[in-house]
Amino acid sequence: MTTLTLPALLPVRSLLEDLLGREVAVSHANHAVVAADLPTTAVAVYVDNSRRLVAVLGLDLPLAAYAGAALGLMPVGGAEDSIEDAELSPMLSENVQELCNILTGLLNREGAPHVKLHQVYLPRRDKVPSDAAAHLLALGRRLDLRVQIARYGEGHLSLSLAP
Repeated sequence: MTTLTLPALLPVRSLLEDLLGREVAVSHANHAVVAADLPTTAVAVYVDNSRRLVAVLGLDLPLAAYAGAALGLMPVGGAEDSIEDAELSPMLSENVQELCNILTGLLNREGAPHVKLHQVYLPRRDKVPSDAAAHLLALGRRLDLRVQIARYGEGHLSLSLAP
């Protein structure tokens, strides 16, 4: 069985564009998520069929708010209000959870272990478990991206694969 691999930029951009119905620009970020970012980061934990943690995804608050608003066809003002309040509204929270579930498609490949979303920890609402936080902050098999959503805004996405 093949191990999990990080997706290339094109599949990330294509999936987000298809999902959000608008242009998305994706580029490598010049920084990774750090511990101080965790309280304002939506963190998704992915597991295999044995419920073993295999990947952790982080969306900073701006990206979570903009992507959640774009997914729900909400005006950009709702996302900006959530960013200003440093907390996602209930509707944006629901949309971010759905987004994280759909992003599982970036990890599932033929011959690799099947990956599914286990849990999403929302900014300022949920405490991220220490094992998930450690994986998200770890160096190694990770992808740190700057994502710009047309007519909404930009933020950062980090994906870290378990060793």
